[in-house]
Amino acid sequence: MPTAAARKPRQHRWLGPADVVDQLRRRWNSGEFLGDLAYQRPWRALSIGLRSPTAAELSDQFGDVQEWLETWRKVSVAGVRLEWVRVGGRLVGTNELPARVWIDDREAVWRLLGVRPDVARYLDLAETTRQSRPGLDTWVADNPLKVLTHEPVWHRLLAVVDWMEANASPHLYLRQIDVIGVDTKFVEQHRAILGELLDHVLPADRIDESFPRTTFVGRYRLARKPSLVRMRRLDGKPLLGGCPGPAELGLRVDDLAESPLQAQRFYIVENEITYLALPSVPDAIAVLGEGYAVSRLAPLHWLRVPELIYWGDLDTHGFVMLDRLRATFPAARSMLMNRQTLLDHEAHWGHEPTPMNAELSRLTPDEAALYGDLVEGRYGENLRLEQERLRFGAVRAAITGQD
Repeated sequence: MPTAAARKPRQHRWLGPADVVDQLRRRWNSGEFLGDLAYQRPWRALSIGLRSPTAAELSDQFGDVQEWLETWRKVSVAGVRLEWVRVGGRLVGTNELPARVWIDDREAVWRLLGVRPDVARYLDLAETTRQSRPGLDTWVADNPLKVLTHEPVWHRLLAVVDWMEANASPHLYLRQIDVIGVDTKFVEQHRAILGELLDHVLPADRIDESFPRTTFVGRYRLARKPSLVRMRRLDGKPLLGGCPGPAELGLRVDDLAESPLQAQRFYIVENEITYLALPSVPDAIAVLGEGYAVSRLAPLHWLRVPELIYWGDLDTHGFVMLDRLRATFPAARSMLMNRQTLLDHEAHWGHEPTPMNAELSRLTPDEAALYGDLVEGRYGENLRLEQERLRFGAVRAAITGQD
């Protein structure tokens, strides 16, 4: 009885019709065939070697060879022809085997792949684009499969490109794009393809390359949602001074940039509840940093004061945010981000899900040493002490000097 290994079907290197179609399909998916058509490049007969059986294989695997040969004998497609060679010897005699397949024209490719309707649709879209947006000719030729993929919305995409080129400015919001069948959700859903089209037609001075294409508003210089920052005076007095008013406000960063607030000391904290619970301190203002959003404070140049204090989580991200803050405010000092605070709160340690391991050049020697210990896991893997877990007595002592 044959063993399991003997019963296992042989794996051949010979290419059958399905293998050739797979090769053509990969080239179709790359956009090569439609791109050549769009650029009106002349067709050159396409040749694909079939790795046909050797004389030894013909002798040893005669039945398999005959089955493979039969699959090719059944191929009858206009524009497809086979190149045959004689293979054989003393044991099995000579046999005519296909060695190479030739594709003589594009129509043969369309027939083999069943893509004739796709070709017709692409040519129609390309012609429409040529007439309405001639500047996109080369993009359409270089990206035919993207054009086909977006066929249902192609005319609306072109209309958005037209509107953006004619109207977009830093004074208009995304919501103000005025195109039939287009709303903000449409733009957000198709921002990647719109980005490619706009990058192709807009002049360089209307594209902010510091933003990726998917950040549509920033990259194409539309009006952005105002950045707000929350601040409150820790002694309960009016935040803006002068006349009676609230101790806490959320203000636009752009407005604050031109209107400095007066205080002896500013505390930037990350956690909202901690920000709200800070004890009363004369002539001090608390600023809600909100994690990496702390970078939005950069326009507030008047914060470059001796008493700018940052308090973040005692973890790797906290030190990264401190380092970034000092890029704009080099005099900022940290609070409760030291080794003793960490060791005093061992019962409150937690786990940092995605720790950082970046090179930070703006930390003090003590901060850098503790950051290195957190990165290397000296006290525990991915250790974290969130600021809301500190005993409030330690917070009060750090701010007021009272236990």
